[in-house]
Amino acid sequence: MKIKVCGMKYEENIHELEVLQPDYMGFLFYSGSKRFVDKELPKINEDTAKIGVFVDQDEKEVLSRVHSNALSGVQLHGEESPNYIEKLRIGLKGSEVIIIKAFPVGESMDWDVVRPYEAVCDYFLFDTRGKDRGGNGIQFNWDLLSGYPLKTEYFLSGGIGPGDLEALKEFSESEKAKLCHAIDVNSRFELFPGMKDMEKLTRFIKDFKVIRS
Repeated sequence: MKIKVCGMKYEENIHELEVLQPDYMGFLFYSGSKRFVDKELPKINEDTAKIGVFVDQDEKEVLSRVHSNALSGVQLHGEESPNYIEKLRIGLKGSEVIIIKAFPVGESMDWDVVRPYEAVCDYFLFDTRGKDRGGNGIQFNWDLLSGYPLKTEYFLSGGIGPGDLEALKEFSESEKAKLCHAIDVNSRFELFPGMKDMEKLTRFIKDFKVIRS
């Protein structure tokens, strides 16, 4: 499993995280977020993929952000339809930009809602249903993934924190993790929205890399 640190906002903090070499770094281009990024991103090491997070935004705006920030991926966190994603793919034609579709998970999960997106997405992301579009700091029941019937790899998100290493180790050794491409961490590692606690992240990423090796 790879690791994605999402909700990055401040340039100095971004460069501090860059040193830890996460596989993905996420940036919210949704103005309704407390972690909204309203300027172009700094350049970072190419080994860390920059993922832009969008919520029901016009395709032209998404494409503009992709090009101006050299994004490696687009994460769609709203009610975007398969048809919307098909149009976005046409605009991205010729690039290697990946598309991740996020789905909120509550006390149960209807996989039939997810199924129509298999043909148009590279990855899914499963996050806890909450009042905000991500970054709620709450975990859903990972056992719901035991019934995952699809073939698309996914990101595991939602309230993963510093004390979850043992649970992640157990999860990684289970059948339900077979298609887990990466974990996604955010609010549980923050000093305040958008500012990550580098001491906590340093310990966590170091220990997580031991788990996945």
